[in-house]
Amino acid sequence: MRLLLDTHFLVWVAADVRRITPHERAILSDEDVEIVCSTVSLWELRLKWQTVSLSGERKGPIAPDVLLGVAQRAGWTILPLTPEHAVTTLEVPVAHKDPFDELLLVQAQVEGVRFLTRDEALVGHPLAYR
Repeated sequence: MRLLLDTHFLVWVAADVRRITPHERAILSDEDVEIVCSTVSLWELRLKWQTVSLSGERKGPIAPDVLLGVAQRAGWTILPLTPEHAVTTLEVPVAHKDPFDELLLVQAQVEGVRFLTRDEALVGHPLAYR
């Protein structure tokens, strides 16, 4: 099985592994599971990392180049954003309008992978891993 990680899983693997449940850890370490990390997630995190709040703190939890390094060292597949991804309509739309979530789901749809998320708005989607 191929499994595309939602952005929050990348952050948790790199910076807060305690957030990952034992079941999720088993999935992530299963040799029969190919873990896929999207360029879309790296881009989302770069935008957050470069945004600074009024207090002077970054809104992103971790630098995107650190996450890329984590994914590369783990041997995960890095999925680029392709023109096909950019123009494909999501077969089962999501109720909210987060463009990053929609692009990740479109990538899962086009690539035939399952989507690992804990996002309440996405866990019931047909592409989400249960």
